[in-house]
Amino acid sequence: MSANAAGKPPVKTLIAGVGNIFLGDDGFGVEAVRRLGEHALPEGVEVVDIGVRGVHLAYRMLDGYHTVLLVDAAARGGEPGTVHLLDATDPATARPQTTALDGHHMTPDTVLALLDTLSAGTGGRRPDRVLIVGCEPAELAEGMGLSAPVAAAVDEAVALILQLVGGAEPTPSAAGPHTSERNSTPC
Repeated sequence: MSANAAGKPPVKTLIAGVGNIFLGDDGFGVEAVRRLGEHALPEGVEVVDIGVRGVHLAYRMLDGYHTVLLVDAAARGGEPGTVHLLDATDPATARPQTTALDGHHMTPDTVLALLDTLSAGTGGRRPDRVLIVGCEPAELAEGMGLSAPVAAAVDEAVALILQLVGGAEPTPSAAGPHTSERNSTPC
């Protein structure tokens, strides 16, 4: 990895698509990162399709990343296809009190809960920021393919992620969908 003009290595950002492509809209994160792979990204940004490998994701998150963007279906009670930007950096508010240990059915909040245990055992470093780009699902039953509103939201999520890694950062909202408000702090 090359250094920037100031002699520092670039800030590392991990973008991870999470979800099960065999459960309808749960495949949103996987499809969004697949489509994101068609775009040029800044140095230091890595895109991975994690799918259902939650334990693998938890270990990857301890690998010196400044920011981790998780892309996943996220039911928050809104209209299907609504894209949300959530800040899950604070472990006290971002995770449940118990951790399910089924490595193939771990939601992002369960992965975040596992980080504390893994970092203590491995000496890894938690990311400074954890953001979730989520999409309100319409259908999570068995079957392949995204519903029409969620498929239409993939481009919006990709555009949001490109803004986040490019420096024009929308403000995360714990209460609602993505807004066009911006903060000058890049990932």
